[in-house]
Amino acid sequence: MLMGIGIATTILSHAGWSLSASIAAEAATPADAVLVIDGAIAGGKPAAFDLAVLKSLPVTRVTTMTPWTDGENLFEGVRLRDLLARLGAQGNAVLADAVDDYAVKIPMEDIRDYDVIVAYAMNGKSLPADDKGPLWVIYPYSEYSGLQKDLYFSRSVWQLNRLTVQ
Repeated sequence: MLMGIGIATTILSHAGWSLSASIAAEAATPADAVLVIDGAIAGGKPAAFDLAVLKSLPVTRVTTMTPWTDGENLFEGVRLRDLLARLGAQGNAVLADAVDDYAVKIPMEDIRDYDVIVAYAMNGKSLPADDKGPLWVIYPYSEYSGLQKDLYFSRSVWQLNRLTVQ
């Protein structure tokens, strides 16, 4: 269930974001939404985001290896803890869902302790929908060797489309 334009503008404004009316309107258009965040967030209503809105937020860059890419790559996106904080998220975990119905819980400790991002670009290029995109949860694997385990790799959800705060 996606929200209407007025609700999207209200939630994003209360979250501390100043968005132009056109970006806020695009964020609430179901056809354009690439990410919905729901669950235990301020106001209790889902927040829908399109790529333009996500790209208008402060960018975090993470250079890291992944098991699915060659060498280290530069990922750009939104720091997950910042996104959740601005939405007033209260919970112990986030359920990350992908387009193909893959779902995994990401503990809030991971989100708090590491610069986990919702990436929309790799090496300066948008992530294609047919290859891990348009959104991909990325951990800073190269920065913390302890993250280079199947447990953490399983939390790198590609083709991400929903985050549910639990």
